[in-house]
Amino acid sequence: MTNKEKNFMSAVLYVHNDEALIAEFLQAVMRVLEDNFEHSEIICVNDYSHDSSVDIVRKISKQAKSTTITVLNMSHFHGIEAAMNAGVDLAIGDFVLEFDTCVPDFAATEIMRVYQRSLEGYDIVSASPDKKQRFTSKLFYKVFNRFTDYPYQLGTERFRVLSRRVINRISSMNKSVPYRKALYANCGLKTANIRYQAVNVRGVKNDETERRYRTDLAVNSMILFTGLGYQFAVTMTVLMMLVAIAVAIYSAVVYLFSTPVAGWTTTIFFMSFAFFGLFGILSIIIKYLQILVDLVFRRKKYSFESIEKMGGN
Repeated sequence: MTNKEKNFMSAVLYVHNDEALIAEFLQAVMRVLEDNFEHSEIICVNDYSHDSSVDIVRKISKQAKSTTITVLNMSHFHGIEAAMNAGVDLAIGDFVLEFDTCVPDFAATEIMRVYQRSLEGYDIVSASPDKKQRFTSKLFYKVFNRFTDYPYQLGTERFRVLSRRVINRISSMNKSVPYRKALYANCGLKTANIRYQAVNVRGVKNDETERRYRTDLAVNSMILFTGLGYQFAVTMTVLMMLVAIAVAIYSAVVYLFSTPVAGWTTTIFFMSFAFFGLFGILSIIIKYLQILVDLVFRRKKYSFESIEKMGGN
């Protein structure tokens, strides 16, 4: 290919015990970058793999012609979010491709299709396989999207391309946010999603450490980025306050129309009043915690599609 892209393209690959997939995947990405970009790099983030993944990467790197391949070895298992953040921080490209997994279920041409879409004015373009989702993933995204007000619906994504503007913007936001996709959705920049026909579909990697991490990540993200936890807590608080009022009314009825045990009515009234006050205090604490989460993670309160500058010399 004679007319190659002038933009510098970085690709960040998450690697954790991927010896069965990494060779084919890395070669495919490397071919696309070398065929289409004058300058490119691939950063393989080795998240404390215990197999031969890194040895395979070293072997494949010897086949590279114009693409620089770097291995970033994490000191211990960090999980995909922290590991990918480390890789993106190291990337120097005008655009950055993020591959959250080494599953090669897409045609190589899809990488350039996503990149070309980003040139149409989209700062974040993701690619999703057009196939049936796992039940747990489908349930997570359905609940997540139901209880957030993000401008677009999150879903399963195989990879995405980020413009340098996105990376600069999220660098000014809190990098301790544990879920990048929520951070991207909330950064206020224009986003698009492309669906592709899955090919060469294989079984999901069975790694217990990574599976537990992704489960914890899903739970934490649900609590931090949706109103589900807050709504549940408020609902239970209101319900228990109503129960306390009902018990107080019941004790008053018993006192007026029956003969309760001495001291029973006073005790029930006191407990009802105490629990009503306790749940009232809890509702205030819950609201304060929600405000603190918003402040700590700097959730954006505005969103814009583009900026137009006109006039002037």
